[in-house]
Amino acid sequence: MAGRTLWKAAAAAACATLALSACGSTKDTAASGGAGGGTGKVGVILPLLTSPFWQSYNDYVPKMAKSEGVDTLKTVNSNSDPSQQITDINNQLNQGVKGLVVAPLDSAAIEAGLDQADRKGVPVVAVDVAPEKGKVAMVVRADNVAYGEKACQYLGEQVTSGKVVQIMGDLASVNGRDRSEAFRTCVRKNYPKLKVLEIPAKWESDTAASKLDTLLNANPDIKGIYMQAGGVYLAPTLQTLKSKGLLKKTGEKGHITIVSNDGIPQEFDAIRKGQIDATVSQPADAYAKYGMYYIKAAMQGKTFKPGPTDHDSTIVKLPSGILEDQLPAPLVTKDNVDDAKLWGNTVK
Repeated sequence: MAGRTLWKAAAAAACATLALSACGSTKDTAASGGAGGGTGKVGVILPLLTSPFWQSYNDYVPKMAKSEGVDTLKTVNSNSDPSQQITDINNQLNQGVKGLVVAPLDSAAIEAGLDQADRKGVPVVAVDVAPEKGKVAMVVRADNVAYGEKACQYLGEQVTSGKVVQIMGDLASVNGRDRSEAFRTCVRKNYPKLKVLEIPAKWESDTAASKLDTLLNANPDIKGIYMQAGGVYLAPTLQTLKSKGLLKKTGEKGHITIVSNDGIPQEFDAIRKGQIDATVSQPADAYAKYGMYYIKAAMQGKTFKPGPTDHDSTIVKLPSGILEDQLPAPLVTKDNVDDAKLWGNTVK
């Protein structure tokens, strides 16, 4: 561990002496210029704006674009519609963008949009969700398997036996699949006295609320809940529990242990109030920052290799051959919820 720390420090010091465009990873390689030769407008496509997480990411985009020297078009919201997202990509390509930063809704369907961009020689960086196929310069994402495992470990330590619920994301997204499978596998392996009940909610708040309501009617003895997206599931989950008299504070008899994913300010407030117990902070600020960093690098023709970066992450090669920069995503509990370094505490 000490050797790795010294190595990172040395790498960071060396990186500081180089131009900004050479410091995204400890291993980058110059290549021929992209469609924009390093300049030109960049299109940014959002998956939805009904979640506070994506609202925060949208707010970070222009700030990070400015800091990274990237000229962006106004962001486009695909409104949770994978087919609309393909149309949005095509529209921005027709506007002459030289790079695209896209947060895919559907890991498979996004291939059609990626192919359109590739035919025009426009590089793409994927944020939050990795495509199953298609060409992207980099995926900027946290380790979603770790999300499910961290939620499992926290719940397993708090709830020794009984029923726990995981409110899943969209299984058409690799994020939903990774979190769901990691959670159930971890429970099965490490906490056999827990019984997992599952709600496929597709990142939809109304679906989560109605299915949780039905599940609680049949299972009023639920002891824990894992929400895969606090941005869309927090409010309906708390409201549903409250309507049934099941929203008890931490330490009170009958409290249901709740772990979430996202790291939005609303989750932090709920932790402080004792309504939920923990969340995994998905880095909205770093998603925007490194989305802009990598699209600029791609437009300049730079490429990257697997290995540790100078920003406390690791680039890995996915089974598809695509590279993914896996950014840190810490577990947040009452013990560290007020940490000023968490992006959820910097949003105003």
